[in-house]
Amino acid sequence: MTLPILQTKFYVPPPRTHMVARPHLLARLARDGLRPLTLVSAPAGFGKTTLVSEWLAQRNQSVAWLSLNEDDNDPARFLHYLLAALQLHHPQIGETARLLLDAPQAPPPKAILTLLLNDLSTLTTPLLLVLDDYHLIHSQPIHEALAFLIDHLPPTLQLVITSRIDPP
Repeated sequence: MTLPILQTKFYVPPPRTHMVARPHLLARLARDGLRPLTLVSAPAGFGKTTLVSEWLAQRNQSVAWLSLNEDDNDPARFLHYLLAALQLHHPQIGETARLLLDAPQAPPPKAILTLLLNDLSTLTTPLLLVLDDYHLIHSQPIHEALAFLIDHLPPTLQLVITSRIDPP
């Protein structure tokens, strides 16, 4: 069954006009943000999302953004949104994975992610995926799926995670 998708979960927040300048953090993201995985972790109110959106505004790269919430602790819902975020930039990516996810008896998340990773490995241009507010995810199957994704990231995909706490 296909879930309705809330499109506003994919909006990259615009950089704020009145904010504390943090050139040292932007410089660090510019330097270290070229790695396959970037974790921006800090307590509530420290400007994680603002920092990442400002950094992204300075880059010339496709960005798939996914704002997470408590409802995304369901593995099927999480994967639906993950696929939808990526498909906004590359509609063909994850199409087979989405069809299997919509099947009455969906395969395990690793099988879905294997298909997605195979599709992502065919990209010829870099894509950056941001998972914002990952601290709201408590589901162990999702943590395991994300670890699998991280362990097998293709060179054209970078992952940025913002969280109030370090993920497991």
